[in-house]
Amino acid sequence: MLGAITGDIIGSRFEFHGTKNTEFDLLSRGCRYTDDSAMTMAVAEWLLDDPDHSLEVLEEMMVKFGEMDPEAGFGGKFYNWLFNPHKLWPDGVRRPYNSWGNGSAMRVSAVGWMFDTLEETELVAEISAGITHNHPEGIKGAQATAAVIFMARNGASKEMIRSYISNKFGYDLNRTIEQIRPSYMFEVSCQESVPEAIIAFLDSTDYESAIRLAVSLGGDADTQACIAGGIAEAFYGMPDDLVEDIGYHLPPIFKTNVIRLAENSAYRCCREQLKRCWRK
Repeated sequence: MLGAITGDIIGSRFEFHGTKNTEFDLLSRGCRYTDDSAMTMAVAEWLLDDPDHSLEVLEEMMVKFGEMDPEAGFGGKFYNWLFNPHKLWPDGVRRPYNSWGNGSAMRVSAVGWMFDTLEETELVAEISAGITHNHPEGIKGAQATAAVIFMARNGASKEMIRSYISNKFGYDLNRTIEQIRPSYMFEVSCQESVPEAIIAFLDSTDYESAIRLAVSLGGDADTQACIAGGIAEAFYGMPDDLVEDIGYHLPPIFKTNVIRLAENSAYRCCREQLKRCWRK
């Protein structure tokens, strides 16, 4: 999960100032956490605190983490869903709004670490998406992202991952970042950004290269690096120096929830690294 948040923070300064280059400073003064990390935290706390996986608690968590920083970069409709639901529905009751945007995929990384089977992982990923992104493509994006993380942390090869995701979700993963990059534009739909983020991981050699490839598409950089980073961490792990540096960019509650996930899920594989790098 920290890999997703780190990708978001690294990609944040390129969201509206895209680059087609892989050579850039990973962290700079312009980097900050965005809505991607805020909602990743909301889903993580929901998983940790609500074993029933109810929509009511998920909604509460999403509003809670949204209110911590209303200027974190939320999309227009999701912003109103969080803060002004009466603008969307006369009764002010929050409902799914059939979104196919990549917001469902950017927030799902903790789901990939929490469960013991791929079936349950995909089921809970669907729940996490459907509270807002109940369009089939929105659900698919969340399920595919969580599934790759589950497979990666359980030792699946890249070819096993490519085959499963292509067959199950219909994504074309038989492309490379080099082929995609020249004509790729800013894209927020799951169907046009999740496969590309997965390909950034498939083309990578380590965590850092996955982030650099995702950002270099020149698209929705923070979200694509968030998705690719969540996957890459599960496959490669993260370097200590980056874990230490990213800690300085996180509010205390974010760090607390990352540690809680490390104590209460398969993410425990990262527990000693977190203690070492964050002096816990």
